[in-house]
Amino acid sequence: MPAAADGSRRPGRFPLRLRRDPVPWDRQQPTWGEAKPALIADALKRAQARPSGNWYVLGATRHLTAGRPLGGTVAGTEVVAWRGADGRLRAGPGACPHLGAPLKDSPVRCGTLVCHWHGLALSGTSFAGWEPYPVYDDGLLVWVRLDAVGGEEPLDRPVLPARPEPAGALPAVYAGVGRCEPEDIVANRLDPWHGAWFHPYSFVDLTVVGTPGGDGVGEEAGEEAGEDGFAVDVSFKVAGRAVVPVRAVFTAPEPRTVVMHIAEGEGRGSVVETHATPLTAPDATSGRPPRTAVTEAVVAASDRTGFALARAAAPLLRPLMRAAAGRLWRDDLAYAERRWELRSTGRFPG
Repeated sequence: MPAAADGSRRPGRFPLRLRRDPVPWDRQQPTWGEAKPALIADALKRAQARPSGNWYVLGATRHLTAGRPLGGTVAGTEVVAWRGADGRLRAGPGACPHLGAPLKDSPVRCGTLVCHWHGLALSGTSFAGWEPYPVYDDGLLVWVRLDAVGGEEPLDRPVLPARPEPAGALPAVYAGVGRCEPEDIVANRLDPWHGAWFHPYSFVDLTVVGTPGGDGVGEEAGEEAGEDGFAVDVSFKVAGRAVVPVRAVFTAPEPRTVVMHIAEGEGRGSVVETHATPLTAPDATSGRPPRTAVTEAVVAASDRTGFALARAAAPLLRPLMRAAAGRLWRDDLAYAERRWELRSTGRFPG
């Protein structure tokens, strides 16, 4: 990639490159020796030690409509959110305080949530034991704060990563569910070495060039990775030998979030946020596997003039972006579920 005046590498005139001598999948450089279990485990521990302020992703903002609420379960706690007449978010327990009806199935009329069983109306203020929850809309995702679940010192707002300016970005949100715990999702994302082996349909020529602490990497890559990130040089497959090479950096700003941002190459500044939300309450005696929701927000950006056309075609492109994320998470959820299975039976290595 050519260098810009500030010394960084900027996209060239054409984003695509042709791999001159493609390496077959089984002949690529093994990465197991670099993917040290202790290195991944230490990164996971540091992520888990960071404050979340008891905030959990409930779902995508686009699922909140004028007449319908957004409902879900966080660590066994039913939650419902909706927009009031002033457009501001309201949230609280997902069970009606009258006879326990599921409020996620109830309509919103003039900013009031009306229970579809007996017509009890909730405006978002305290009523008969029903107490509101703090809620936050970051423009792409809806967050709810559950202090009784998180048990941390509350924060006024979620710990949010930097994103491209909305006016010049193309966002899409994928959602999936796995039989595992949030830490298994986060551990998957803090293992960049599996990319070209486990997802050969999407990634090739992957090299981890920066790890937490910067051991064994160049000065430039170490600076991009920071004190606690993973810097990766990788090419996204397009078709045949056509690829898009980038440098991506993975960081974990809070216990249930991993962010990949494109530091160099095409789409510089774009981010992919992976958020893990526990659905089931911790219960080691139930015998049933836990369930965790994965919410992945892709926020694509580009300096190219033609990117305006991509944003104009957003209604067509977003389903394709979600499908691409879904294909990756089909495999990554299998990774996370396997990790939980081994951990829960005492067979996890290390």
